[in-house]
Amino acid sequence: MASSRSNLCVLSMLLLLAAVCEARWPWASAPAPAPCAEGPAGPPKSVEAILSEDFYSYTCPQATDIVKKTILSILEENRNLAGGFLRLHFHDCWVNGCDGSLLINSTADNQAERDGFTNFLIRGIPEIDRIKEALEEVCPNTVSCADILALAARDATVGVGGPSWPVFLGRRDSRVSLALDADTNLPFPSLNFTELVENFARKDFSAREMNVLSGSHTIGRTHCNGIGPNLYNYTGIDDLTNPNLDPIFAMVLKKQCPKGNRTNIVDMDRTNNLFDTDYYKGVLSHKGVFISDLALIENTFGLGVVTELVASSSSFFQEFANAMVKMGNLTPLTGTEGEIRKHCQFVN
Repeated sequence: MASSRSNLCVLSMLLLLAAVCEARWPWASAPAPAPCAEGPAGPPKSVEAILSEDFYSYTCPQATDIVKKTILSILEENRNLAGGFLRLHFHDCWVNGCDGSLLINSTADNQAERDGFTNFLIRGIPEIDRIKEALEEVCPNTVSCADILALAARDATVGVGGPSWPVFLGRRDSRVSLALDADTNLPFPSLNFTELVENFARKDFSAREMNVLSGSHTIGRTHCNGIGPNLYNYTGIDDLTNPNLDPIFAMVLKKQCPKGNRTNIVDMDRTNNLFDTDYYKGVLSHKGVFISDLALIENTFGLGVVTELVASSSSFFQEFANAMVKMGNLTPLTGTEGEIRKHCQFVN
């Protein structure tokens, strides 16, 4: 009798553990990871749709190290790609939330976000694929492309001397990507201060946070495509150069970007491979490459913020880090929403 009762208890415990294992990863299409049977009983956080820094601690504990190592390797090859990774994350999150939709390829039937006007010749997608491949070798079908973008932006910023910030993980990938969504959500480089404030306010960001996030232009490059209106078509008037642009700097830009040229490359500040306050110094000197850069100082409030940030790089770094955390939490897909894409450029 005692032996039967003992066997019954063991059977009950096994059934309970199986149920727990199944419940801990309700979003997974594959069986629950091995650690449920061999180690701790799964992620310490609730399975409710909550992002957390330790989201992959049990399913892919190497994830953050793999991303960081690969990013640093990429920056050794091309330090300027740091700005590209920041832009990818921002342009992804600003369109329907941080869901990796920017990375999806266009098809014969659909023009995807990456081919919208605002994403003209966007850089870094092959490098994100490289990170994804490294993760798939170790933890297949586990780490989302959206999370890779978030980690890459942070690690690349740190890699060129910028601040670090906590990256909360657990995003899932969208199956939908529309160019129209990109062009109706992302701020155009020709916006004035009021229009920039309105654009950021739609995502619940303040005018100051808009100014701070504009500081991402301290690293990276841009194509002449977005500079043209500043040099040749200000406010829609043909051959009118922005009167707020330093005239000598305007001449330099016109040599780099002859009228009609869209693809030549221009640095966004003098120290384009170093995260610092030089961007704001350029703006104060009326040497912003975009209309939206110079718009930051077109009123008393904006001028005051830029002046403060130039005076204190530590304030800029801290405020930038805080704004990036906030941006990274914009309406992510979680739980059973979306998918974990096997390849970042294609839906499963």
